[in-house]
Amino acid sequence: MMHGRNNGKKLLTMRILKHAFEIIHLMTSENPLQILVDAIINSGPREDSTRIGRAGTVRRQAVDVSPMRRVNQAIWLLCTGAREAAFRNVKTIAECLADDLVNAAKGSSNSYAIKKKDEL
Repeated sequence: MMHGRNNGKKLLTMRILKHAFEIIHLMTSENPLQILVDAIINSGPREDSTRIGRAGTVRRQAVDVSPMRRVNQAIWLLCTGAREAAFRNVKTIAECLADDLVNAAKGSSNSYAIKKKDEL
């Protein structure tokens, strides 16, 4: 048994992702992996703000985001958007994930990840 990070239900995750890819293929008739790559590229923030300060004064300063953090944050935003959309909803999480991925790949502001990226 693993504790802490990376100890979730991986089989459930794989099944959700497989269903989402099937839905994406039916919706767009394109390669679902390419849609996923485009969604990650479009929803990764280019810059972030960090706290800089000493002696009790704190101010925010804009900094560039490293490529690895950009990919990680994009995946996190896509997953969070799908989870929030599926909560208390008739649609399954696979359907919500497919919708969010397609919208993010198009750059549509209907995607949770694109909205949050623009906020940051």
